[in-house]
Amino acid sequence: MADADRELTERDLAILHKRSFAHLTTLGPDGSPQTTPNWVDVDDEGRVLINTAEGRAKPRNVRRDPRVSLSVVDPDDPYRSLMIRGRVEEITNDGAEEHIDAMQRKYHGTEPYPNHDPDHPRVLLKIRPERISRMGYRP
Repeated sequence: MADADRELTERDLAILHKRSFAHLTTLGPDGSPQTTPNWVDVDDEGRVLINTAEGRAKPRNVRRDPRVSLSVVDPDDPYRSLMIRGRVEEITNDGAEEHIDAMQRKYHGTEPYPNHDPDHPRVLLKIRPERISRMGYRP
């Protein structure tokens, strides 16, 4: 597989930096897919970031099986989309509370995130792309 199929391009990053929603699919205990829409971000290492909370299915599922897929549609052109298959290579609470505030600012223009819950701390899922497909544009 070519590196271009594993690395996010500038055009991919442009979609991820917009107020796009990523539909993240994880695998449940019985192997069935579980899909949810999520705010999405990317770090300086080219990993896709999903911010969730302890107690939800996403962190439970990826701790058991790190394989995930994401589908992201360009909010300015629904015929452009990015599909990523990869693995969650890191699950961390470090920086997750600050990150959800940044996502609140990105998606709503306000902060802090209004639903901080000390009983369900925020969790960052850091996803390393293994296969990237695109529709409606070339890398």
